[in-house]
Amino acid sequence: MSAIQFQKNADNIAILTLDSPQQSTNTMNADFRAALTETVEKLRADENIIGIVFQSAKKTFFAGGDLDELIQAKPEHATEFFNMIEDMKAKLRYIETRGIPVVAAINGTALGGGWELALCCHHRIALNNVKSTFGLPEVTLGLLPGGGGIVRMTRLLGIQTALPYLMEGKQFGIEKAVLLGLIHDTAENEKELLDKAISWIKSNPQSQQSFDIKGYKIPGGTPASPQVAQLISIAPAMLRDKAKGCYPAPEAILATVVESAQVNVDTALTIESRAFTYLATGQVSKNMIGTFWHGLNAIKSGASRPQNIAQSKASKVGVLGAGMMGAGIAYATANKGITVVLKDISIENAEKGKAYSQKLLDKKVTQGQLTPEKRDQILNLITATANANGLRGCDLIIEAVFENSELKAKVTQEAENFLADGGIMASNTSTLPISDLAKASKNEANFIGLHFFSPVDKMKLVEIIKGENTSAETLAKAFDFVLQIGKTPIVVNDSRGFFTSRVFFTFVEEGIRLLAEGVHPARIEMAALKAGMPVGPLAIQDEVSLTLSEHVANEARKANPNKNDSLTSAEEVIHTMIHNFNRKGKALGAGFYEYPKDAKKHLWEGLSYWQKEVEISEQEMIDRFLFIQALETLRCLEEGVLTSTIDGNIGSIFGIGFPAWTGGALQFLNQYGLSKALTRANVLKSKYGVRFKAPQILVDKVKNNDLI
Repeated sequence: MSAIQFQKNADNIAILTLDSPQQSTNTMNADFRAALTETVEKLRADENIIGIVFQSAKKTFFAGGDLDELIQAKPEHATEFFNMIEDMKAKLRYIETRGIPVVAAINGTALGGGWELALCCHHRIALNNVKSTFGLPEVTLGLLPGGGGIVRMTRLLGIQTALPYLMEGKQFGIEKAVLLGLIHDTAENEKELLDKAISWIKSNPQSQQSFDIKGYKIPGGTPASPQVAQLISIAPAMLRDKAKGCYPAPEAILATVVESAQVNVDTALTIESRAFTYLATGQVSKNMIGTFWHGLNAIKSGASRPQNIAQSKASKVGVLGAGMMGAGIAYATANKGITVVLKDISIENAEKGKAYSQKLLDKKVTQGQLTPEKRDQILNLITATANANGLRGCDLIIEAVFENSELKAKVTQEAENFLADGGIMASNTSTLPISDLAKASKNEANFIGLHFFSPVDKMKLVEIIKGENTSAETLAKAFDFVLQIGKTPIVVNDSRGFFTSRVFFTFVEEGIRLLAEGVHPARIEMAALKAGMPVGPLAIQDEVSLTLSEHVANEARKANPNKNDSLTSAEEVIHTMIHNFNRKGKALGAGFYEYPKDAKKHLWEGLSYWQKEVEISEQEMIDRFLFIQALETLRCLEEGVLTSTIDGNIGSIFGIGFPAWTGGALQFLNQYGLSKALTRANVLKSKYGVRFKAPQILVDKVKNNDLI
């Protein structure tokens, strides 16, 4: 069966129905390209055709490029790949310029290549569906729109308007599409959709694209226009400041927009194809496709969830502790329509926690993202209380109190009596072993760790921690709940610090070690940013608080009597900061940074206490930051803390902030080349110590010529 079904109606209008065989969605794969070739041959052979309609037999219009195919493209395939793209675009260009009206009858979501196909049409009618989304998200996978998206969006919207949709991959709904003039009409059902398409063709027999009409000018002007020229002159610097040179896609998009806007359409399309080929055959796109597409989809489909256990849905959730984390968990849960009981030791504290949700929701109302009625509905789902009786009938209770084992044990024992039959108990802890916390429970099989990240409303990841006696049923229920509230779950086995906290602290500690070595703090922070980390280690340490890090280190030392009692160089810096200089972190207004009330934060001048002449390159520091995290992640996999490479990659990016361009901490080693990575780890070990020692699993993978 062809991916494009060709039918000519009684009016001599060609109805092209997109229907990729053996797929739930339409994609620009080999089947589509073969079908497009056949379709164009039929169109060329029939001079009587007066118009063309593109429609879809699937639930959505068109999903975009075939990422399974794209990830296979290597540098040695560049010429072949470029020619393939150019050939496909030439056929679409023939349809676009034949001189007869072309209409896209869009029945649902059209993203990436699907939206590009729609843009090839002179007129776009969409089914009036609030769930439909449109746009060009390629940049989020390290790519650019290579099917004409840059050329057509720029010419239809103008450079200034188009850039955010191209460089940020911003998606938009039906209302916005109409407002932008990218959707010309809407229909209430599929019959009306096709009827309107046919009617428009009959009314516009000589149709062509606006930008193919002689004398057409790009809205807002070309790159030579004063206003546009000003934007373009500062854009590279802004981009460099934001991306730190780690992400080639936004830079390629900006260059393609500027270059293609100065030439004719056909030349512009070729410029776009060259840039697309460069990115598609590069390593960064492969890293990002592998993790952000294949990896995330695997997680969402339940790759880490116990099989053969029925799906569950929580209807009532208890949250113990209405501080920053508890309040955030309550908001995230209620926001998905689940009843929440938010309990604290006093009603005042509980109400304060609920007020956090009020604040977030009010902001959405102000921004027009939410109606006041919807806000009130969500708020009414949260009950603030100091009475444990309110927890009765909860499917899940999450304790989110201070990191103290005794306190967590006390609230667990009080609350779990109120669980519904089959209900489970969870601890939101970032470091304390779940198996130890579970001992306070009357049923360890029903106890699990749910490690949320701050701020909960923004952070997508939840680390699910299995205790020694956690049952598969409990894990499945926890996994289902995390998906239910729109978060991304990874599953790890129990250990101190689990996976994310354990690896996260290696990054922070490495930054502080560099300070102890005498490196200027500004150089440390900049090296981390240039590696692709979202924030420098000293700034992060301030956010976490120095006192908490000291507490965690002390607790770890107590738990491991065999550990060397002497402080690491990083621990000595933290001790000096707290006890000699009274600088404990951002919350107390003084840490590695100063926090003036009416000015931006800046590094504390007193850090010169550690400064001395030291020769170390920026790349050396970048390598230390990336390798220390990647090697520790690999140790977690070797020890069984991590159970899959996917969870390691996703968790490192969404939980720790490991650079997205790498595809995650484990993929960083794969793309670096495992043999080269082993050599580099050995060099770092010889220079800086045993913490850079390569785990045996890396040695074995190199020996077997395997990937992680």
